[in-house]
Amino acid sequence: MRATRTILAVLLLVAMLLSACGSGAAPAEEAPGTDGNLAEAPAEEAAEELGEGLPDESYEAVDYSLYPAPEGGYVGDVMPFVTEDNELELYYLYDTDHNGQGYHPIYKYSTDDLVGWEDHGMVLNYGQMSDPDPALGTGSVMQDADGLYHLFYTGHNDTGNGGKGKECVMHATSTDRENWTKDEDVVFYAPEGYSKDDFRDPEVFWVERDQCYWLLIAARENTLGGVVAKYTSTDLKNWEFIGPIFAPMSQFMLECPDLFQIGDKWYLTYSWDCVTYYAVSDSMDGPFVPPKDNILDGKGTMEGNGFIFYAAKTAELNGHVYLCGWLGRAGLSSDSGMYQWAGSVLVHELVQHADGTLGLKAPETLKDYFTMDKLVPAAAIKGDVQIQDNSISLTAEEGDYALADMGTRPATMTLECDVTLSETGRVGFVFGGSQKDPTWTALCLDMSRGNIHYEGYEIEDLDHYDPAAYTRFNFLKSDTHHLKLVCENEIVILYIDDVKALSSRITHSTDGAHIGVFALSGSADFENISMKIPG
Repeated sequence: MRATRTILAVLLLVAMLLSACGSGAAPAEEAPGTDGNLAEAPAEEAAEELGEGLPDESYEAVDYSLYPAPEGGYVGDVMPFVTEDNELELYYLYDTDHNGQGYHPIYKYSTDDLVGWEDHGMVLNYGQMSDPDPALGTGSVMQDADGLYHLFYTGHNDTGNGGKGKECVMHATSTDRENWTKDEDVVFYAPEGYSKDDFRDPEVFWVERDQCYWLLIAARENTLGGVVAKYTSTDLKNWEFIGPIFAPMSQFMLECPDLFQIGDKWYLTYSWDCVTYYAVSDSMDGPFVPPKDNILDGKGTMEGNGFIFYAAKTAELNGHVYLCGWLGRAGLSSDSGMYQWAGSVLVHELVQHADGTLGLKAPETLKDYFTMDKLVPAAAIKGDVQIQDNSISLTAEEGDYALADMGTRPATMTLECDVTLSETGRVGFVFGGSQKDPTWTALCLDMSRGNIHYEGYEIEDLDHYDPAAYTRFNFLKSDTHHLKLVCENEIVILYIDDVKALSSRITHSTDGAHIGVFALSGSADFENISMKIPG
């Protein structure tokens, strides 16, 4: 499937790679007797001089500072809590590949900057089969006016608890957020008219306006389907059922609900279909209306195996609102667009747009982590490629593609650029091209389909297969789009225009693989290319 490559730019000197401190896509050093402009070399001469492209650099995987997962396990649904010391604690359901009769104890991470996470281990264990909670489900952590901490969570018992139902709301308290005591007096099940087996994910918070606590819960009403229901309490022990605050009549369940305010808008996030959705209202009481496109990250097409970014809830830290969830672990095969339930911590920063819709961008704190500029070499591999300063332009006829290599991808890095696209075709980033594995797989901005996707397809295959893991995107709103890649080992997050993200596990981008850009059946100008690595 690999075509003969015509080299349009010669290699940067190794000394430049090791010593230069600037950034940008750099064409090769001017050859004697030329005017410095790129010139096409005969294919045979280029192939003899450069072989498959830029030379491989050394590669060493790094510890996960941005996207952690526990040793021997995975991060399931999260429960964010921000302490009085301005630290984010992320409680989560601990999952393994070998869960027993009891499963999903609650573990905890903490961080003050989203870069480097402290692992606190288990903070709440599951109960016995005779208890309501031999398995735990998501909930929330909060602090009352007296300083006592409360953890409301889901108890799950497949035996049905003597006819009461499989799921219930449970409660634990703590004075230090490390040692929690279960409160057997606060256990309640679904009300009449609701499924006894689908009653989970309590979100509890104080509402100053009403002078009471709200508890939002994912429930299933017998006629409405999945809803977010509301309870109120003045003492966190006795709860009054109010009814649904959101009932779209479109999903079986609306898991892990979270209510928050940005500016004068209220937002409700909820999860089902392997994705996190959101709806908007002018009031915390609703009505909540989902925008036309209310999925901010990717969605898999394989039923039950498309958990790209799931069960996300918000946390406000240092004036920034973050959407905290998890990136599913790889499916039966890597780079397939299949993601199973539970994986690694994944945190995006939320952006509110002028029309009230939400978008995603990389957390601002990453700027203090990725501080060192890395020179980006560039060499044309195939097709019409022009390289000038920190810009790469590619043009390809219908059915053909152009490709430029930017060298070995660092194990952890950010890459930013502005891309101007033709109205049709497919462009984006590619990974591969090393001596170990010369094939290139494409992270594709697909103008023809109006989405961004990655599932391990080689460039030549993009016209022949449908996306398996994608996020929708309207490329027509602007001629030029700002892209930011954040990479840590196989985890690759693409942000575009502070609007959308596509989170992926791209094994083919690791172990010495190169990164490059391509255009298929169209053209693209990648400008202002810059790469940063940790200082």
